[in-house]
Amino acid sequence: MAHDGHHHHDEDEGSELSPIALRVKALESLLTEKGYIDPKALDVLIETYETKIGPRNGARVVAKAWTDEAFADWLKRDATAAIASVGYEGRQGEHMVALFNTPETHNMVVCTLCSCYPWPVLGLPPVWYKSMPYRSRVVIEPREVLKEFGIALAEDKDVRVWDSTAELRYLVIPERPAGTEGLTEEQLAELVTRDSMIGTGFAKTPQ
Repeated sequence: MAHDGHHHHDEDEGSELSPIALRVKALESLLTEKGYIDPKALDVLIETYETKIGPRNGARVVAKAWTDEAFADWLKRDATAAIASVGYEGRQGEHMVALFNTPETHNMVVCTLCSCYPWPVLGLPPVWYKSMPYRSRVVIEPREVLKEFGIALAEDKDVRVWDSTAELRYLVIPERPAGTEGLTEEQLAELVTRDSMIGTGFAKTPQ
């Protein structure tokens, strides 16, 4: 397993929640008490950004890599520049590395000390990505964690776990599903899931 060492982090390593997250949580509680926001509506909004709006950027990058060999090569050499060329750059995406899944290798991403995540391409991190069980177990028993996500890999397939840091973030390029040869980039992007770009899932197969 690949396991990169941490340097310093943006988040507070001594707490499950960073100081900013704690302030946001306090503000949310106050606004809820005063009746200004509906927690259920807020949950739906956050879920939408986590699973639909946010990951669309990354899905477009993956679809372009599947259809454009030159772009895929650029991603392998300099993911930050390649991703920026299609308009996705900014804070927490300054230094990117693209990890290409192959028939022989499956890549997974974690942040063992906090929740470093490539916001420009994946949006908001899911709750489970920030949880201690995922952060601690995925580097020890990645295959078992994958099974809990419904992913069973062949025993001879190498599983590599990559540890994100404040300085370096990863984007998994999942394997292109079979039977998609005639699809456009836009259609292919619809098959790319957030979890497939973290490594805890596969791209969807066409209906």
